[in-house]
Amino acid sequence: MPQPISANNIGTSNSNINKVKLMQRSYSRLLGVVGKPNTGKSTFFCAATLATVEIANYPFTTIKPNRGVGYVRTPCVHDEFHVKDNPKNSLCIDGSRMVPVELVDIAGIVPGAWEGRGLGNQFLDEIRRADALIHIVDASGGTDCEGKSCKSGEHDPLEDVQFLEKEITMWMVTILKKDWPKIARTAEQDKKGIAHHLEDRLTGLSIKKQYVNEAIRKSGLSVDKPATWSDDDFYRFVDTLRRISKPVLIVANKVDLPAAQANVERMKKLDYIVIPASAEAELALRRAAEKGLIEYKPGDKDFTIKQPEKLSAGQIQALERIREKIVKTNGTTGVQEAINTAYFKLLDMITVYPVEDLEHLADHNGRVLPDTYLVPKGTTVHQFAYVIHSELGDNFLYAVDARDKRRIGEDAILKDRDVISIVSAKKRS
Repeated sequence: MPQPISANNIGTSNSNINKVKLMQRSYSRLLGVVGKPNTGKSTFFCAATLATVEIANYPFTTIKPNRGVGYVRTPCVHDEFHVKDNPKNSLCIDGSRMVPVELVDIAGIVPGAWEGRGLGNQFLDEIRRADALIHIVDASGGTDCEGKSCKSGEHDPLEDVQFLEKEITMWMVTILKKDWPKIARTAEQDKKGIAHHLEDRLTGLSIKKQYVNEAIRKSGLSVDKPATWSDDDFYRFVDTLRRISKPVLIVANKVDLPAAQANVERMKKLDYIVIPASAEAELALRRAAEKGLIEYKPGDKDFTIKQPEKLSAGQIQALERIREKIVKTNGTTGVQEAINTAYFKLLDMITVYPVEDLEHLADHNGRVLPDTYLVPKGTTVHQFAYVIHSELGDNFLYAVDARDKRRIGEDAILKDRDVISIVSAKKRS
């Protein structure tokens, strides 16, 4: 991409969109941004969060993980209810509710990381907390397996997808294999199930017990006879567990470079969701928007130049190149689409709006539609009460749907964009 306007020369500024506190930290899912060095991983992280981190064209620029706040973008419900909202834990911009989520930019990984090569131990320690992974791949094939620059098209990016799978699986194998014979025999003898006996080891990996049983079922293995599993059986089980517990989204980055489009089509044939992207373009657009040079918000399908007099001819040309070669070709830059896809498809989450005053759709301070929560699909009304506050869950009586004023019980399953008021015993008294 021509450089008169880029992520590096737009400059940085504090964004209002980054001033919203992450109110849902205890319940929201964590996205890990992963990949080998020099694929644009840190650029993607900066574009998603506007955090200031070092970006350079050499391996292992990221040594310590960077944490930041990105946003899930979803249509706000205020237009449906014909009200003006006053968001508290999120933002509403031009009809889009921007819900804060946490991202972590993890140190680059190279082949052999599970054995401690490169920054492997650091990478794998950080991946423990991640609920889903966004794998940044250089779709142009311009970086080799070590993360060093090479001629565009020289490296096959499909190899990067495969090696990351292996590294994470082998890391999990080394953790779960320790004392496996003893654990398996004990599980057979006391009939409590292998998931129960792996619970302590799995806690540190953010892996739920139900994932273990699902992995056993999908692997076609005997849940009652884990001691009879062969080494191949065990590897298949762990690999399946990885896919379930650490789902991966592929971001085909640098999509505007030669050879990238052909590689994107090849990657789409894999068993992954693949999002074509240009993190560099997104970062340039966001920084230009922060300076008031253009009108643009993350995920927009186009942008408007607001102050052409403040831009050089070269900068305007570069912006138009972003528009024609990236935004119009792919629909968006891909960065916001990747975050939304990770939460709504990989993690299967929905948005719910709690209110106290049904008539005005407000909280006790009169703020209209103040909060938006991301919760897993299948969450019940009573479970959601605990998400808001433990006391509200303890004293739960029922909830009321804001659309039809229908009373709903504790076992009712919430739907995306539900607006509800929860009635508790304490509130009534």
